[in-house]
This record gives sequence, structure tokens and C-alpha cells, in this order.
Amino acid sequence: MHFIVVGAGAIGCYVGARLAAAGQHVSLVGRPAILGEIAANGLRVSDMDGFGAHVPADRLRFAVSVADVDRSGAPVVLLCVKGGATAQAAAEIGAAFTAGATVISLQNGVDNVQRIRGAAPHLEVVAGMVPYNVVLTSPAKVHRATTGHLQIGPSAVSAEVATCCGAAGLPMEVVPDMQAVQWGKLLLNLNNPVNALSDLPLREELMDRHYRVVLAALQTEALRAMDAAGIAPAKVASAPPRLLPKILRLPDFLFKVVASRMLRIDPSARSSMWDDLQKGRTTEIDDLCGAVVRLAKQHGTAAPVNAKLLKMVQAHRAGERLGGGAMRGLLGLS
Repeated sequence: MHFIVVGAGAIGCYVGARLAAAGQHVSLVGRPAILGEIAANGLRVSDMDGFGAHVPADRLRFAVSVADVDRSGAPVVLLCVKGGATAQAAAEIGAAFTAGATVISLQNGVDNVQRIRGAAPHLEVVAGMVPYNVVLTSPAKVHRATTGHLQIGPSAVSAEVATCCGAAGLPMEVVPDMQAVQWGKLLLNLNNPVNALSDLPLREELMDRHYRVVLAALQTEALRAMDAAGIAPAKVASAPPRLLPKILRLPDFLFKVVASRMLRIDPSARSSMWDDLQKGRTTEIDDLCGAVVRLAKQHGTAAPVNAKLLKMVQAHRAGERLGGGAMRGLLGLS
């Protein structure tokens, strides 16, 4: 099996490096600056559980566009670009691959499978979910900083992909209802903008009740919208989805005890949205808070806190920090 990673960022490089370290055929498609660094130095990969490896450059293949990638050896495309780049990437994949080629979306959000199918209807599209945070500490070094296992939907190749990933130290489960999984993951991803605006490492941010109350409000609105839409989110974290807002609102000393598994986070971990804001890049806020706002509107409910945070991130200036109390005040939370 030949894994073609389209979007060689933090997640793409981590998954690609683990697969390559286990002997799988891997090609990376991404920005020339990142690929050039990896081609010169190889790719170092590590995780919070003590794994570490250096993947020599000659164990990988590189391309700056999908049109240039080697498509031999039973290719499976792992799409790892941000949601806003999905349609363009899918169109390029569609132009390069014949009918029936498999594309697995390893992306945040709930709309990417539909976007891929809209841009390339002849491809076999499989929904996926990446539960953990990966830090790109340099263009040629990636580190997994939280826990969890990959999930993908069923397809003709899903079982084989899961076997390859499991052998590479990337445990993967094939599940029938990926919509529920994706909405369950979105509940957790609603912390991404909170973390980004806090300008704090994830663990430090989550230990501050002011920030947790903001996240709890975002999740409460999302759960209300899901109820109206008839969506039952899957359990992705250690706690059931409907308990998450209650746990987040606990006092700090109780939260630390109750949420000990939730707090198993590497001190270096930050949300990818924080990195995007620091570098002035387009964020995934529309795929997170924006998705909640749209779902709520479609089903006759409201999501004002999500709508306000959406605007705050869109208007954010890199380097500006919002304290938890200030964020609560701006969002009208008590």
C-alpha cells in the first residue's frame, strides 16, 4: 500500500513519518519550504509516550503538487489540509486519480467529506478522525502531545489501512457512524479557538476555570443544535459528550481530580489554531464554531457564543492575548 499524504503539516507529517518508520511506502505533498527541510534532514517523529525515530529522507518521496506525485503501488490518499483548502486539494486529487481511488479525510470539522465529493465525485471518500494534538516543532520534527486513536469509516480498503496504521503505532478503529464521531470530535475542537486566543499551552489553559466556562458554553450550544438536528455525538474523550460542559464548569481543584485523563497533555501542546494565528494564516474557525452556528440556524436554535467567538478569531491580531475573564466578559458570560 502506498500512502500519499496531501497536506504535509503537523498531522500529515506525524502520520506519514510513523508509517514510513514502519516500512510503509509514503509520499508527502506539501509546501516547498517544509519538504525542502525534510529532504535535507529527514523527518524526526516522537510522542508523549516515549516513542522516537528519525526517518531518513530516502525513505520518503516528495512532491509540491498532487499532479507531480508518484501514483504507483495501490495508492491511498490521506488528506490532511485545513478545511478551507479542501475543495482545491480535492479538485487536484480528482484530476490526478482515476475513478475509485480512495481518499481518507484526516481533517477537523464535519463538512470535508461533502466538499471532497463535490469537487471529485468519482473518488471513494472515507471520513476519518484524528483525536490528538501534534506539534510541528520545526519543519522536520513532529511530536504527538495528547492521546487517542484514529478512526475511519468503512470502505473496501479500511481494514487494510487500519492494519497498516496499527503496525506503525497508529492504532485505528473502523467505525460505521463517522458523523457521530466527527460531531463528538468537534465538541473537543471547540477548545481550539479558546486556546488560540488565550496564548497559553493547552494544559495551562484548561486548568483555568475562566477559559473552561467559555468552552462549556460553546459545547452547550453545540449539543443543543445537535439535539435539534437529531445528531447523537459519539464519545471521543474519556467522558460522555453531555457530561463535558458540567465537568468543565467544576472548580479547579475538582476538575483536576475528575478530569485527570483529560489533562494527560504534553506541556508543549497548543492548538493548531494558535499556530495559525501567530503566523497570520487562515484558521479553521469556520469549520468549528461556524459549523455550530450553521447547524443551529438550520434547526431553529441559536448559538450566540459560537457566533461571537467566530468573529473574534476572524478579527484577531497575531500576538494579542485575551485573559479568561476578559474572554468571558466579551462573550457575555457570567
